[in-house]
Amino acid sequence: MRTAPLLIGLALAASLVACSTPSPPPKPDCPTAAPTSTGAQQILTDADRAAVKTNKGEFGVELYGSAAPIATANFVALARCGFYDGISFHRVLAGFIIQAGDPNTRQNHGDFEGLGGGTPGYRFEIEPPANNLNYDQYVVVMANAGRPDSNGSQFFIDLADLNGRLQRSYTIFGKVVEGTDVVDKIGALPVNDPQVGLPLDPAIIESIIIQAAPSASPSS
Repeated sequence: MRTAPLLIGLALAASLVACSTPSPPPKPDCPTAAPTSTGAQQILTDADRAAVKTNKGEFGVELYGSAAPIATANFVALARCGFYDGISFHRVLAGFIIQAGDPNTRQNHGDFEGLGGGTPGYRFEIEPPANNLNYDQYVVVMANAGRPDSNGSQFFIDLADLNGRLQRSYTIFGKVVEGTDVVDKIGALPVNDPQVGLPLDPAIIESIIIQAAPSASPSS
């Protein structure tokens, strides 16, 4: 006759565990404009890396906040509010780039009119790449529409050394330093057309977590 009290005890214990599990903090509202120079510095506090989780695997990006503060802070703010969650890589050009950041791909991972034209609702000035940065393999670069004020939310990752193939009019704001095999995996996905580059098997960003740089180990 101890079964009922035992079951009640287990149920109470389970409810206590559930109640003690903290819920994740709510995400901030997404920005409605690009950060100012002053605002960018605040946003970039403890924003040294980005852990990008996709349905094809995870990769880590070292962020270049000092080299491109506005573009980097904009990316960080959008990542923190969950803007990129559910967005797919809509342009995969083998041996060239993979591109993501169009919010319209959150609802439609297939082909549609206007694919690749989405923005966060605003645009901002292009920051020329710093002199010490080049379009090397695995760098992370802002996509733009060829106008000085056309940075938004879209970015691409170089699959190869593209120095000499790209004009120096695309802002470099990071580099993939972990999980390059995942980037290569996405870059090798079959696409609908080699000129369009829409993956037949969608590569979807599940989350982007912004992190501080790892603390230095104490010297012995």
